[in-house]
Amino acid sequence: QVQLVESGGGLVQPGGSLRLSCAASGSILSIYVMGWYRQAPGKQRELVAAITSGGTTTDTDSTKGRFTISRDNAKNTVYLQMNSLKPEDTAVYYCNVQGALVVGGRTFSSWGQGTQVTVSS
Repeated sequence: QVQLVESGGGLVQPGGSLRLSCAASGSILSIYVMGWYRQAPGKQRELVAAITSGGTTTDTDSTKGRFTISRDNAKNTVYLQMNSLKPEDTAVYYCNVQGALVVGGRTFSSWGQGTQVTVSS
């Protein structure tokens, strides 16, 4: 009932930038939190950044000052601007959206299909 479409991943050299996008569609009544997670080979999925409908953000020490999360509530879209990328940022990045459905106001938590980010020279 909720579809997420991610875009923006790719190969970039160390120090470069990428911008990820994730658009949510479907029977959405409201969205509470939109976030980005990543999973590197052999590691657990970890939170990169999240943003509430009111604009409050959460990030991590490993990306603080380099990554910026933002959202367009009118478009149900969340963005992740990634600057000064490092090889250790290489991972599959997943979008997560939490909110309520139109039908019965039931809550949902949906994941995107993932987009590969590779930082290498």
